[in-house]
Amino acid sequence: MSFSSLRSRLAVAAALLAFAFSGVASAAQGAGADTGQSIVVFAAASLADVLGEIDKAFTARTGIEVKASFAASSVLARQIESGAKADVLFSADEEWMDYLAQRNLLQPRSRHDVVGNRLVLIAPAASKVKIAIEPGFSVTEALGPNGRLATGDPDSVPVGKYAQAALTRLGAWNAIAPRLVRAENVRAALAYVARGEAPLGIVYATDAQAEKRVKVVGMFPADSHPPILYPVAATAAATANGMKFAEFVRGNVSRDIFIEYGFEPAR
Repeated sequence: MSFSSLRSRLAVAAALLAFAFSGVASAAQGAGADTGQSIVVFAAASLADVLGEIDKAFTARTGIEVKASFAASSVLARQIESGAKADVLFSADEEWMDYLAQRNLLQPRSRHDVVGNRLVLIAPAASKVKIAIEPGFSVTEALGPNGRLATGDPDSVPVGKYAQAALTRLGAWNAIAPRLVRAENVRAALAYVARGEAPLGIVYATDAQAEKRVKVVGMFPADSHPPILYPVAATAAATANGMKFAEFVRGNVSRDIFIEYGFEPAR
């Protein structure tokens, strides 16, 4: 066999081998794109900052990407009920988790209370308002003649429900109810106060901690409202990776991050 003929045959063999490997690589890439290495997490608006850190930690340890969507727990629950794709719900109250559980839209054994929070009264950072939150206290005097108090809509948003319960228990609800700014979620209520559009607001302690343009002027007694708890659960349609995330947020790594952001252990 001549040298030129041998070289020609080797070239053909190399080309065939390269083609074969390219086919294997393409198949592997195609399979990798369909392994489900991402999850969708629906979470309460008040978890936006802390879950940003927890999501990164989860991805770093598992290689699973987290795609998070934040809104009021009521909005998220109704979206899941309507068929929205989500692997995990991380709610700001028990009621909306119960709502989905009653409709068999959660994996029951995956549900756990993860952390707690406190309810606070806030004002713009430059405000000179001082209020002692106690039975019979008045919020309307601090608002002035035209001011309004921002919080979540008590008809659906968890922080608004807690606010209504606390103000009712302390005898201040009837006077303040007509002067509410009923925000779509707690972060929207926080923004009203931060921008100076509302002189007072009721949000969670962790939200106040995250916004330098506001300050806490009072903390509501823990016994003035139901416990503020954040339950997590995998949805009925969740993948195994969704279950992994629901477990991860209960672990030691997540616990330390929650504490850093001002959340309290669930009780």
